Amino acid sequence: MTSIAKPLIPLAPLAKNELGLTIRDYEGAISTLCAGCGHDSVTAAITHAYWELAMPPHSIAKLSGIGCSSKTPTYFIRGAHGFNSAHGRMVTIATGANAANRELSYIGISGDGDSLSIGLGHLAHAIRRNVNMVYIIENNGVYGLTKGQFSASADIGSRLKKGDPNTMAPIDPILLGLSMGATFLARGFSGDKAQLVPILKAAAAHQGLALIDVISPCVTFNDHEGSTKSYRFMREHEVKEIETDFVPIRKEIHKSLDENDATEITMHDGSVVRFRSVPSGYDPYDRQSVEEYIRERRSRGEIATGLLYVDETAPDVHELNNTTTQPLNSVPFDKLCPGAHELSEMQRHFR
Repeated sequence: MTSIAKPLIPLAPLAKNELGLTIRDYEGAISTLCAGCGHDSVTAAITHAYWELAMPPHSIAKLSGIGCSSKTPTYFIRGAHGFNSAHGRMVTIATGANAANRELSYIGISGDGDSLSIGLGHLAHAIRRNVNMVYIIENNGVYGLTKGQFSASADIGSRLKKGDPNTMAPIDPILLGLSMGATFLARGFSGDKAQLVPILKAAAAHQGLALIDVISPCVTFNDHEGSTKSYRFMREHEVKEIETDFVPIRKEIHKSLDENDATEITMHDGSVVRFRSVPSGYDPYDRQSVEEYIRERRSRGEIATGLLYVDETAPDVHELNNTTTQPLNSVPFDKLCPGAHELSEMQRHFR
């Protein structure tokens, strides 16, 4: 299918961010996905999040693999760099691009088939390397481009549109990330933009791999009775663990909060936020308790959403490899390739 540019229809003046750009400047072509597809709602959330962050479009690189989900980068931030790769190989391309130019902000869009089947090994190594990027899995439990077969994220007992049940255990990207040392793990629902936008903003600010599993129903093949990835199932079984919001870096505001006591605080933009200190309970910094909690909720048939785990102390891929702070794409050729003599000298030290 050919992507179609969105026509500019001037109505009321649109709000502008700190760069003087409107939300239209963060949009892309008209979507060719099925009407009502959850992926389009994710696109809208991404558009809104990056507009609110006032991130220059030319400083963003968006990447994808193959699948319905991998078409969506065409539909947001048309001024960004873009690369559509092979099936399951999005994150390998993103890793190489990140190594060459660390100054760009990377966002990768993938699907449950793209990431949890053919691309599972590449996702695992991206988690190990802590590649500095936002990694979104648009998870619908089926292969939408090839007529709705079960993907690796389909739950046991979930049924296809024609009635066949799934009998194999699913791969949960959040539990996978917890077991491999991921530093930012969140789960959202495409039908809940109010929760998804601040998660995306926090992910963009995270130094390392920010993995977001978004349940995004396929209205054509997996939105029926018996599906555990449908709009109805999500609305009946979603459990929001913590209410999240994202505040960009400003001068720190200090305020003491008594346990289980409400306090009003005026923010930098003049808005007033009402905080309530929570009692002892969910801790997104405790990897083991997070895993236990998610498994407990899952055993009840519930889906925990929100920012589920974060570790802001772990080094990213550049710190782990002690790379230069200068992007490799700007290093002069004579330094990147100093010649045979320098190479021989370097090898001599390893003998």
